[in-house]
Amino acid sequence: MTTIKHVLAIAGSDPSGGAGIQADIKAISANGAYAMAAITALTAQNTRGVRGVRLVAPEFVVAQIDAVFEDIRVDAVKIGMLGSPEITLAVAEALARHRAPRLVLDPVMIAKGGDRLLSETAIRTLIERLLPLATILTPNLPEAAALLDEPELIDPQAMPALAERLLALGPSAVLLKGGHLSGSTSPDYLATTKGGLWLEAERLPTKNTHGTGCTLSSALAAQLAIGAEPMAAARAAKAYVAGAIAHADSLEVGQGQGPTHHFHALWNARHGLG
Repeated sequence: MTTIKHVLAIAGSDPSGGAGIQADIKAISANGAYAMAAITALTAQNTRGVRGVRLVAPEFVVAQIDAVFEDIRVDAVKIGMLGSPEITLAVAEALARHRAPRLVLDPVMIAKGGDRLLSETAIRTLIERLLPLATILTPNLPEAAALLDEPELIDPQAMPALAERLLALGPSAVLLKGGHLSGSTSPDYLATTKGGLWLEAERLPTKNTHGTGCTLSSALAAQLAIGAEPMAAARAAKAYVAGAIAHADSLEVGQGQGPTHHFHALWNARHGLG
């Protein structure tokens, strides 16, 4: 009997179900692993925006992480929203203490509207304490600019060099996401110590892309957990997210920017669809 792999997601909660821990659990499950969660923040939000955020006390975030590691084998970890320097440091110390394997770090630092979600102090803590633990770092272009303290990149041809500079900060690999660029495709670039890989997908005409970063990083963590090497894991995660976006409009969730369809393959199979 094949032993199912276990993935711990550490992130904030989205009550509308499209992003955060809710997206993490769905994406991990859809990619064939068992999902667990440690909550860093509660949010009041829906498809039209965020109304409020309440951070969880750092010591209770650590208590959640400890409870999982002390009882359950953890095969991979995904980190999303951390929210404060104190939580960032506490999570870094807990994961180092538990020697967490296969860590995917999604540096949730800037909201889609452009607002900063992490202070400068928290960003420095993330760079110094979490990036060296990361198996794969998954920033979008605004987050990459914040990590390197430089203007946001607008030329896709410069993505490999940018990813290499991020790689020098300590992670074992960097999946740089180009979704903020214009054009008919959505290019991502994976930089590893063994070489690079372009990953492209058609840019689809839908507004329902809420939680794509959470979804991609969680799918990536699940793929690493089940044994895929970084390049194969990145290909599989990219293809999964492309499918989730392609089927997003069929969900009809909310009046704003709706979620992707995390279980598109399962639902299509159940209803005999392609």
